[in-house]
Amino acid sequence: MTERKPSETKPPRMEPLARLPLFFALEGKRALVSGTNAGAVWKVELLSATGALVQVFAETPSEELLALANDPPKGAITVHRRAWADSDFQGCAIAIGGCEDEEEAARFAAAARRAGVPVNVIDKPKYCDFAFGAIVNRSPLVVGVSTDGAAPVFGQAIRAKLESILPAGYARWAEAAKSWRLRVQASGLSFGGRRRFWQMFTARAIANADRAPAASDFDELLAGTRAEGESADRGSVALVGAGPGNPELLTLRAVRALQSADVILIDDLVAPEILDFARREAKKMLVGKTARGPSCKQEEINALMISLAKSGKRVVRLKGGDPMIFGRAGEEIAACKAEGIPVEVVPGITAAQGAAARLSVSLTHRREARRLQYVTGHAEDGKLPADFDWGSVADPKATTVVYMPVRTIGEFSKHAMENGLDANTPAIAVSRATRPDEQVIVSTLRDLPARLAAESVSGPLLVLIGQALANYDAASAGDVIAQAARHTRAAD
Repeated sequence: MTERKPSETKPPRMEPLARLPLFFALEGKRALVSGTNAGAVWKVELLSATGALVQVFAETPSEELLALANDPPKGAITVHRRAWADSDFQGCAIAIGGCEDEEEAARFAAAARRAGVPVNVIDKPKYCDFAFGAIVNRSPLVVGVSTDGAAPVFGQAIRAKLESILPAGYARWAEAAKSWRLRVQASGLSFGGRRRFWQMFTARAIANADRAPAASDFDELLAGTRAEGESADRGSVALVGAGPGNPELLTLRAVRALQSADVILIDDLVAPEILDFARREAKKMLVGKTARGPSCKQEEINALMISLAKSGKRVVRLKGGDPMIFGRAGEEIAACKAEGIPVEVVPGITAAQGAAARLSVSLTHRREARRLQYVTGHAEDGKLPADFDWGSVADPKATTVVYMPVRTIGEFSKHAMENGLDANTPAIAVSRATRPDEQVIVSTLRDLPARLAAESVSGPLLVLIGQALANYDAASAGDVIAQAARHTRAAD
């Protein structure tokens, strides 16, 4: 086996963005709006709500506009009963045009750009430097949704969904965070302590969204952070299960761990898309171990993990599937405990669970299986383990899942049949389970090694064996997989 050293890996490049989401700070700044139609009036209200000083140019202002100017949401609204002039753009932070025709839109956009003012002409994208999206307002927590003008109704539907899952009370906690930030900075807490304060704040805000934060909340959070003392500055290790590959199968706890990590140590088997959920500032290091390719020594991984934690880093050891199943978690937990490093485990959906779900097959069908067992396809030397309990493998009422058996499936099948397992027992090989490029090979125990040899199989491989798999229906499973793929594309 070729050795390799842990190495820093770069996350995938940012996918192309139709729009760059930006949030303008307009408090006390001049904003110019031309027009009096419904779209222009709505933009006036929106700008005033940010605290902007809105200058509206309309020769015949509507009653709705005048009423809004008399009772603005926040920033003052001044209505000028005339057309705009080039000089009106000077000193403005933003310009919005409610223009009725192309000629006026072109003139308005050109005048704004000559003055160096970002411009938006309502419903005329080619004259816009920026676009307005659907807004979820929990100010100072604000969420914007854009479809680049392709499907505004879809954007509004997404906004409605976000409205339903973001309690209105978050606005009060976000406002408290804004007012408490300077107090936290002046509290004398270390960097690690301040970060721990905000982690505790976030947990409390989410748990108490139905009430307003009180002064006692700040005092309790500060006292709690100080009570943790040096532990807030100490590093830690989290063994996090990345699941079988589909990012939607990450647990909420796994996402929180990834978003709070300083360093992420990544296995080769982890799907790259999982890192989209990680904190972008986190350092990513590849410490992969593969049966046939270059691999890092476990001792080196342990040493790196411990040294990073001792330097105060929050380390996430990201593993495919569940870290407690064939993930060497026991060795890494023991190494951390021996050095006094706090360590936690975040479980993940196992590869076997993911594969069974995509196949729409119960691994423990009550008429076909009495036992479910996971076995490894290779020992430390890469060969089939010599101490298998072949009697349990040959049990006709067991469902057996073999992990990482690419090189040993032929020998495994031979021994299983020699020990009494029917050669016609259903066997299904699943490569890259739950991923878009998932590969499924349906066979029998006798024929599977030849089928695998004939197919081009790459990526993480599982072999599922047992009578319960006779319930596999390729057509219905295909429908499930296709539906999942459509759901993933729609989410994207």
